[in-house]
Amino acid sequence: MNVCIDKILKRKSIRSYLPAAIPKEQKQQVLEAMLRSPTAGNQMLYSVIDVESAELKQSLSETCDHQPFIATAPWVLLFLADFQRMHDFFHFSDTDSLVKAGFAPETKPQEADLLLAACDALIAAQTAVLAAESLGIGSCYIGDIMENYEIHRDLLHLPQYAAPVTMICFGYPTEQQKARPYTPRLPQELIVTKNSYRRLTPQEADGLYDANLPRTPQFLEGAHNYGQHTYLRKFSSDFMEEMRRSVRAMLANWKK
Repeated sequence: MNVCIDKILKRKSIRSYLPAAIPKEQKQQVLEAMLRSPTAGNQMLYSVIDVESAELKQSLSETCDHQPFIATAPWVLLFLADFQRMHDFFHFSDTDSLVKAGFAPETKPQEADLLLAACDALIAAQTAVLAAESLGIGSCYIGDIMENYEIHRDLLHLPQYAAPVTMICFGYPTEQQKARPYTPRLPQELIVTKNSYRRLTPQEADGLYDANLPRTPQFLEGAHNYGQHTYLRKFSSDFMEEMRRSVRAMLANWKK
């Protein structure tokens, strides 16, 4: 099998790391690969914060839904959807003169600009993950960085048009993590369709995530199937409500 595809198929999230530091040379290889990521119009609408401070890691381990392993991860990269750099570039290029001369309407970054920048940031993040995987470095995405927007904005000194999209912890996996079984995925025919979208049927919904059941000791109180358990554990959870509130605040700040 192709080595690259083999690495992708065997990749899994790693949340426990050996205490060994990642050499600067390997970090640089990952970053160089990341910078070659596909990007909208070659604008590179993202920025990356290399979180080196132990104190900052500790804070993020608490604000990102209380996940202690973040504080001990050897390498943490935080990915921002970043239109601030482009906005400043336009300002320094005196694009206001184009508006005054009638060549263009006056506009500010909008929701579409945020989504485009978020795409750039996530593509760069996944490229970094795969580059690290090729070097034997495990990783784990932290979507909870989208929670507590106001705290993260102040903690990281984020300007108006820079929004946290994801954070990734990197490190060499322990033997226990290497031996841990892979998380199952849904079958291809449910994800990939031809020419148009296809809705899930009641028959397909029955047992949809049964492969996850061995990893679920018991359903939460009130749940009688995996769908109800997932609704309680994920969709209607306190941390998802905070993420929704936080993203609304992020959008409001972006558009103010």
